[in-house]
Amino acid sequence: MLRAILGEEGAADAVRELRAQGFDPAQLAGASELPTDPATVRAMFAQVNSMMAAGGDASVNWPMAHDLARQVAAQGGDPALTPAQSREVTDALGVAELWLDAATDLPPSAGTPRAWSRAEWVEATLPTWRTLTEPVATSLSAALSDALAGALPEDLGADVSLPGGLDPSQLMRRLGSAVFGMQVGQAAGTLARDVFGTTDIGLPLLDRPAPALVASNVADFAEDLDAPAEEVRLFLALREAAASRLFTHVPWLRAHLFGAVAAYARGITIDADQLEEAVRSIDPTDASALQQALSGGVFAPQTTPEQEAALGRLETALALVEGWVDEVSTSAALPHLPHTVALREMIRRRRAAGGPAEQTFANLVGLELRPRRLRDAATLWAQIARDGGQSARDAVWDHPDLMPTAEDLDDPAGYTARRTAAADESAAVDRAIAELLGDGSDGGAASGE
Repeated sequence: MLRAILGEEGAADAVRELRAQGFDPAQLAGASELPTDPATVRAMFAQVNSMMAAGGDASVNWPMAHDLARQVAAQGGDPALTPAQSREVTDALGVAELWLDAATDLPPSAGTPRAWSRAEWVEATLPTWRTLTEPVATSLSAALSDALAGALPEDLGADVSLPGGLDPSQLMRRLGSAVFGMQVGQAAGTLARDVFGTTDIGLPLLDRPAPALVASNVADFAEDLDAPAEEVRLFLALREAAASRLFTHVPWLRAHLFGAVAAYARGITIDADQLEEAVRSIDPTDASALQQALSGGVFAPQTTPEQEAALGRLETALALVEGWVDEVSTSAALPHLPHTVALREMIRRRRAAGGPAEQTFANLVGLELRPRRLRDAATLWAQIARDGGQSARDAVWDHPDLMPTAEDLDDPAGYTARRTAAADESAAVDRAIAELLGDGSDGGAASGE
């Protein structure tokens, strides 16, 4: 295998290096149960070569991510929806829009309501996972290449024959691309079996927001509850439709959320010493330990103060989005659904706990896609509505400068007083500037006379 990858000289150098570090290639092969038949080895290598070629030079192997996401989503079955299932979902979304008209000033999304299978959810949302993860993957790939550049032998260059004519650095980038592809595909596929719609992780997963529910996931969730399935479906439809309204009619919000991700990505660096120590700690004969290391953050980036600030902005924004959806959907549901309070609490706990797919993304890009302060944010939105009414609450989304801060989440009751004081201070500054400009113009006129 080493000869196939590195050529005769490169393989000999690699074997010498392995033995110098105490590893016997023959024992490694036996421990990992690698085949010894040359034809099987060639076939295996052909698969590796094909995988590398398919990813191109992208930071994430997207063909691999797509295929794996579809496979994971289909585990346990993912049949096409029947007309009756589709009608149940679209009818629930239609009723939800009517109820929301009384609970928010934001109008309905212009998108067509949809009922999806898990596979359809993957196909519709994977482009957004690309937008979300690619900036981080690109920065992390570059940082890893820099950190590992010194690990390659100095003479491992133009004389080495690698598959597809790749040089060693290209091969490393392709391997990193494959790892990211597997991570993204696994997480997206797992999410497809867990989410209810396109917005219940706090980020808009469609370029053009439109309410949609994954019918089988909604039905599975309702099975474990005492509430009637129809009531559960309507409650989840309210949340999905409310979030779709928000992302449709607050055009700057999507850019704000993804801008925080990009700001985080730009500052990624890797501690080469920590990386080397982590790699030394892995037993190469233990496949499970290697897999655990790859998925557990062995290559985790160092977090800078600038990145911490970006993550703080993202965390606050996610909490505000989730808190608004929570408050508005609950207000719309209370007059109609007897189990509203219990369903609200169930969703809050579910979002706070997260799940394996969210943890995978946290390990991959350092971002936890769940709001830590959902309850604080919901309390804040309710307080704003009590102080100024429903229209005042929804008007906060008119401009990013009006958005509540982490301080407001700490003290929801003081939000209105702080904003009033800030407005008074701004008005006082404007008056002072106007008076100054007025005095200047008068003086100039007198001087001219």
